[in-house]
This record gives sequence, C-alpha cells and structure tokens, in this order.
Amino acid sequence: MLLCYAFAANSADADTLEKYRSLSAKSSLLTQANPFKSLDNGQSDNVAKISTRPPSRIKQTDSDDLVFGARLFTGEFSRNSFSSFNPNHTIGIGDRITLKLWGAQELETILTVDAQGNIFIPRVGPIKVLGVQNSELDNIVKESLLTIYRSNVNSYVNLTAAQPVKIYVTGFVERPGMYEGLSSDSILNFLDQAGGIEAERGSYIDITVKRNDRVHTTVNLYHFLLAGRIPSIQFLDGDTVVVGSRKSTVKVTGLVQNASRFEFRDQQVPLRRILNTANVQPRATHVRIIRNSGVKRNVDYYPIDDADNVMLINGDEVLVTADKKPGTITVRVEGEHDSAQEYILPYGAKLGHLLEQIQLNTQSDIGSVQLFRESVKLRQKEMLEASLQSLQASVLTARSATNEEAALRSREAELALKWIERAREIEPRGQVVLSHSRHTSEVSLENGDIIKIPSMSSLIMVHGEVLFPNAVVYRDSAKLIDYIEQAGGYTQSANTSLVVILHPDGSFERAETKGWKKIITASVSQGDEVLVLPKVDFKRLQITKDISQVIYQIALSAAVVLAL
Repeated sequence: MLLCYAFAANSADADTLEKYRSLSAKSSLLTQANPFKSLDNGQSDNVAKISTRPPSRIKQTDSDDLVFGARLFTGEFSRNSFSSFNPNHTIGIGDRITLKLWGAQELETILTVDAQGNIFIPRVGPIKVLGVQNSELDNIVKESLLTIYRSNVNSYVNLTAAQPVKIYVTGFVERPGMYEGLSSDSILNFLDQAGGIEAERGSYIDITVKRNDRVHTTVNLYHFLLAGRIPSIQFLDGDTVVVGSRKSTVKVTGLVQNASRFEFRDQQVPLRRILNTANVQPRATHVRIIRNSGVKRNVDYYPIDDADNVMLINGDEVLVTADKKPGTITVRVEGEHDSAQEYILPYGAKLGHLLEQIQLNTQSDIGSVQLFRESVKLRQKEMLEASLQSLQASVLTARSATNEEAALRSREAELALKWIERAREIEPRGQVVLSHSRHTSEVSLENGDIIKIPSMSSLIMVHGEVLFPNAVVYRDSAKLIDYIEQAGGYTQSANTSLVVILHPDGSFERAETKGWKKIITASVSQGDEVLVLPKVDFKRLQITKDISQVIYQIALSAAVVLAL
C-alpha cells in the first residue's frame, strides 16, 4: 500500500504548509521538522550561509552565565580612530605640527618631528619638541621665535594629528597580533581589533600596557563599564597590551539589573560591592549564597541589610530574592454599584467580606457576581496552547493511503493551520465559576482580582452560528430554540447538537438533544448568552474531534465562537 504524508502530494500545498509549520515553531512536538541544528554544536554551516546578520563574537549561552563585560567588544570601537586635543599628549617622533606665522613674517606649513625630536623652522632653525606636552608646545615655539623676531611676528601652533603606531595585543584575546592605529587611540580600539577579550578565560580587570618590558599603565574595564572612565594612553610603536587570565568570579542572578558573573582580584570580596555592581532592584530583600568550595555544597541566607558583613569567595553563586510577607491586596470592583472601585484588603480576605462593603443600587444583580483573576487567565491560555499544539501535531502528521487522499488532506491541513493561528490570538477572560454555592462567600481573593456586578438584564444574547446574532428579550414561556429562531435560526455551518448556555456567574450548561427530532433543551435565564458552535467536517475523525474540543474550550474560556 502506498503510504505518504498528506502534504506531500501537491507541491504548492506543501509549500503553504511549510510556511505555516515555520510560523508555528513554538510547538515542541514538531522540533524534528527543523533541518538545522543549534549554532552551538559546530554543525550549522547551512544556517551560517543563509544568515543575514553579522556573526556574534559571543557564544550563545545564558546571559547571567557570562562574565560582566562580555558584550563590550562587538566591533564598534575598532571602526573609528580617535584624534582630538589632548593637553597631556607628549610630542613624539613622527607627530605632525601645523605652524602659522603672520605680521612682519608670514608662513603656513606643516612640520614633522624628525628622528632627533626636532622640528625645523626656516630662519629660526631646529627646535627640540620631543617629550614636550601638547599644552606647552605653543609656548616653546613662541620662545624660539622671539630669539629671531623681536616684534611684529605672531604665531599659532597646533598638533595636526597623532602619529600612526603599531601595537602588539596579546594574552587572553580572540586574535593576538600586531594592530595599527593612532597614538591617541583608546585601548578599546586595539582590544576590539584583536576580537575582544576571551569571554571564558580573559580578564576585564587585569589589562596592562607594557613599554620596554615595563608596566606603563594598568586598565580595569569595570571602571569604563560602570562609570565611563578610561585612562588616556599615548601609545608608542612597539607597546604591548596584555590581557591577563580571568580572576576570581561570583555569579549573581535574581532581582538585579545586571545578572552576570563578576570578577574581583582578592581572595574574597564584600557582598555589598558585588551587589552595587549588579544593581539590585528595589523590591529585593534577601540573598541566597551557594558555596561550592571543598567537598560540600553549602547554602547561606542573609538579609541584604547585612551585605557589608558578608564576604564572597571565588565560585560563589548569589541569588537575590524578595522574601516579603503578604500584607495587603488591591481588588477592583466594577459594574453596577455606588461604592468605590478600588479596595485595599488584608491578605486572605474573602469574597463575602468584600461584598458586605459594597453599596448596591436598584439595578445591581448581586446574584450574578462575576470574579475575574489573572492567574486563572494565564492557566486558561496555557491549556489552550497545549490543545493547539496537540492539534497542530495531528494535522501535520496525518497520513494518507493514496496520492488523491493526500491532496485532499493537504487542503484540509492548510485550513486547519490557518484556524490554529487565529485561535492562538484568542485571550481567555480568566473568569472564576462561582455558581452561587454556599461556599461562594468563602472564596479567597488575590491581588489584582476584578469583581464585576452586572446590571439587571432582561436580554438573552444569541451569537455564533446563527443568521442574525442579536440580543433577544427574555420571556418566561420561551424555550432555547425560540431564542435561536429569533436570531434567524441556524446557519448551514451550525452544529445543532452543540449549543452552550453561558450564565453571568461564569457557570455554563450544554444543551441536550432529545428524541428523534433532536429537540434541544436547556434552561435559559435573564442575562444568559447562547453560543451556537460550528460543526467541523474533516475526513479524519481524530482531527474533527480535536478541533471540536478546542472550539468548545474557547467558547467557555473566552465566550467567543471561533468558526473555521
């Protein structure tokens, strides 16, 4: 027997389905459909060839597992050189100096500091400028001019540009080597040219500039990251930038702005210093410290106020938490009442306690009080997504016995996948079913709950698969079918055996069909909503059943009829 996938028979349909498959990548059941592997495993040549983004210098990992500063070098520093007035710049061989004279003698020229450290001015002779600071250059030249021109000659001197240099960059960088730049360039420029610091082995706090085998300057990049301070270094040919190995680190996660690993030089470091660097969020109260030193794994717990007295060592892991006792909650009351809309209640307050404080009016329908809760809404959304993922898997893995059947199921699958994408946009209401039991008043309230008191209503809302969705006036003698008929009756797509009655309090009732005439029966009260659900007609019984179930689920959680 010929066995093939439903979407394999028709190339156009197959392309369409492939598009929807990519749009639905969040389905964990379909990860085997991805032909490419993760960029981390070194087997992603095909992905790299089609990527339109520049390659990242940082390996894909959790951001809080990277050392602080690991995202500093992305290529931006190396794109531009830095040349500006630096009063502390020391004039060196190769520097170019602009000289302008006016008055009794006029001259405009650019002079280069020669190998002996001099510049030569016509009629004046050589002037020693090697080692002179930029801020003193103008005075040195003027004094030399006064030895020849006693008066009526004015001068202006300016360092045109810093000299080009070649610098060695070595140690724990991505690409050790010799790099070109200007003597006034920042050390960040040369580090960036070398690919940046090795994120897993290099140090961001132990960087030295060596000149003639001696330490000339030390650099701590945390000063730049946190305060914007970077030492001004006048580089010379042959200088060497050395990045040391990573020092001690602690990992900080939780309620901080800068979740990361932080370096420090000493054997131990105060917790307060690390927390200041990590930038603790205002609501944080405590820290949990996991120590992995030795053969035991110890856990300590401290309030943040004690951070000055707690010392951290290499390898510690710090989790910043909010250990707050429940105090008060806020609940909003909407709808038909004459009281305030916001209530501050003690933690653990009951619904009955709140209802006693609300001042009702003649239009308040206290018997249909509604409760909406964010946690219920999130849970309803999770369950809906799980159902949609399962349905999507069934659609994409359906098999056919013949090519003709495969072509038919390909079109069905396209329709189903479009419907799934629409269903994912549905937001449940998060309504708690109260049902007016004797335990309703004992329901505990949560922070952010919304209580809605409906108005007295004599209307019945009829929508879904009816010709004219509408509001119909309630009549004591009317039956469910009467309200449906007043809304124009069923459409051709209606599932006449699947009608749902939603009551204002969140409870629901499914209409039943009785007798050979399939007469639907259900009790309808004032303020109810009648939802006529659509019928589902797919060749595969399981898909029909799954879609019908999701339609029913959406109707109950969101009070929406989502037709195919």
